[in-house]
Amino acid sequence: MLNRFLGKFSHDVGIDLGTANTLVYVRGRGIVINEPSVVALNTKSGRILAIGEEARRMVGKTPAHIVASRPLVDGVVSDFEITEQMLKYFIGRVHADSHVFFPRPRVVIGIPSGVTEVERRAVEDAARNAGAREVYLIEEPMAAAIGARLDVQDARGNMVVDIGGGTTEVAVISLGGIVLSKSLRIAGDKLNEDIINYAREEFKLLLGVRTAEDIKIEIGSALPLDERLEASMRGRDLITGLPKEIIVSDKEIRAALASSVETLAHSIKEVVEQTPPELLADIMASGIVLAGGGGLLRRFDELVARKTQIPVNIADDPLTAVVRGTGIVLENIDKLREVLVETESSGTPK
Repeated sequence: MLNRFLGKFSHDVGIDLGTANTLVYVRGRGIVINEPSVVALNTKSGRILAIGEEARRMVGKTPAHIVASRPLVDGVVSDFEITEQMLKYFIGRVHADSHVFFPRPRVVIGIPSGVTEVERRAVEDAARNAGAREVYLIEEPMAAAIGARLDVQDARGNMVVDIGGGTTEVAVISLGGIVLSKSLRIAGDKLNEDIINYAREEFKLLLGVRTAEDIKIEIGSALPLDERLEASMRGRDLITGLPKEIIVSDKEIRAALASSVETLAHSIKEVVEQTPPELLADIMASGIVLAGGGGLLRRFDELVARKTQIPVNIADDPLTAVVRGTGIVLENIDKLREVLVETESSGTPK
């Protein structure tokens, strides 16, 4: 009864709980939060010092007793208590101007399609402990498809590839359900790691994660480019221990990313090969949709199109496709209930 009363004064939210970033959609207002999924913790006192962008700025720059970490690994909860605190913080920020001391919103959260029952329950419990009165879970490729404005409830095939920070989700969707899916632990973070490893092996240079990500965004590509691109690579010389800066080209970074990019493209091709012919005919007509930050890697869409012989389209604002999908579900919860994963709140079939 109290939860229902407090719920009347709470803002319902949709959350893309990502390995790299957490995005929050508020019903009736749109996307209001887009911050890194990073928490800074004082290990001496156990107190959380910062969450989100403020914590991200501390990564690699803190004393030994302050640890800046990600509570989610490969799209799933690795630290339950810190994930709960992070969700509580973001829900609190949404209600900062509403004078609700104990917000009890309805929450829709995107989860990877390959998670176990235990991992799914961890997300649901963390959201409930953070203050949610009702928790609805939706698989990320389904949310991305809805966010990309695909008609997922129609009797036709849609194919979505969501390349996030920790996981890549490949799914074929029809009649409000996922017909075929594949979840890979190769995504944005793995590409950053590839660049760090390449710098260590080729140049004896130790890079930070943020530097690697900046280089990937600045000059990364899946296929050769018409125009040569260059970027500055700054780090620590592993031989002298002193600062070192070198200039790298798009060709070198492409070589660093080649193995992971090829694996991604091959996995998408495998899902296409397993897709029932009737659905494949629909996908050939409408094309494969790329979502998530990884979908913005230069010419990756062309590589996938070559591998699969199917047109590839990049979703509008692919970084926010999943959270926009959770928002659309939130606004139409009764109409779209069948696309949700079973929870105590949803009462829907898996």
